[in-house]
Formats: sequence, C-alpha cells, structure tokens
Amino acid sequence: MPRSSQVFQFNSHDLPRRAGEMKEYAFDITVPDRVGIDVIAVLPGEDIHVDLRLESVTEGVLVSAQIGAIADGECIRCLDPLEFDINRSIQELYRYEPEKAHTKAQRKRAREEEDDLDEDEDLMMDGDFINLEIPIRDAVILALPINPLCDLECQGLCSGCGQKWAQLPEDHAHDLIDPRWAGLGPLAGQ
Repeated sequence: MPRSSQVFQFNSHDLPRRAGEMKEYAFDITVPDRVGIDVIAVLPGEDIHVDLRLESVTEGVLVSAQIGAIADGECIRCLDPLEFDINRSIQELYRYEPEKAHTKAQRKRAREEEDDLDEDEDLMMDGDFINLEIPIRDAVILALPINPLCDLECQGLCSGCGQKWAQLPEDHAHDLIDPRWAGLGPLAGQ
C-alpha cells in the first residue's frame, strides 16, 4: 500500500514557470488511510475526485481545486449508516524557494515571546512536486458534520432496550427499577 503523502503528490513539470501560465487537470486520488473524524470519514480505498488548476505566479504556483468525495459514517443518535457528499473548493500558494521558509522560521523564533497565532506556515514545492495532502485533508475534515444525523428528526435509540424510537410504538416505556432494590423484586412478588 502506498504511503499517504506519496498518493497526494502531484508533478507540475508541465507547467511553465513564467507568471501567468496555467494548466488544468482532473484526476482521482484513492486514499490509503481514513480522511475525516471518528464518526464519519472518506474510508481507505475510496476516491477523492480533484479538478485542479495550477497557475504560475511570481512567488510560486497558485493551486486552485474543486474536490469531491463521499464520506461514510453513522448517525450519532440511531447508529444507522449514512453517506455524506463532499464538494469543496481549495486554494493555496506553493512557494518555489525553500529559503523563504527558513527565513520565516528564523523570524518566528526571534519573536518567541510574542504569540502570533495568525501566521500560517508556507507550503513549499519539492522540485516540481506539489504535496496536496494538507489542503485536501483540511477541506474534507472541515466539510464533514461534527454530529452527523441520518435525519434532523431522528429520535435515536431507546435507552432501555436499544431499539430505534421510530420503530417502537408510541406507548413504549420501561419500568425503571433502582438496581439497589432489584434483588428484592422476587420477595415482593414481581
């Protein structure tokens, strides 16, 4: 099975390095490991479709993409399986020169006492290769619902018997007996 980061590598060799040049591509990435959260994710072996647009700019390559996938999960109330369509846009700048990243890291260390949470890490090209893993994973995870539901009106499961409330009669109920007194039930004729 290929390593995850290798699957997300894209070779931009066809794109001329002159500002204003542009190329478009469409392809599928078969994910080697789960992309998502515990209750819902794009599962290993599933495809993420990518419509990719690369544009040469002075600083590097501007990557714009439309990604699409189907995430599988389960309803948090009734545990029924569900599918969730993902359709998300991403746009990132990949810089040509690794020196800029080192300079930025040195500046960041020099300001250690300052807490600058707004500063993003630069994405860097590795020769002609662009690693799409971070933007694609981020886009998929941000598109997923935190609490997936099969239906907004889902009532969940009965805490007494574990059956779906939607399949139980309206008068369904359980006699709740305090477990400390349950042992006395046979003495009371219950």
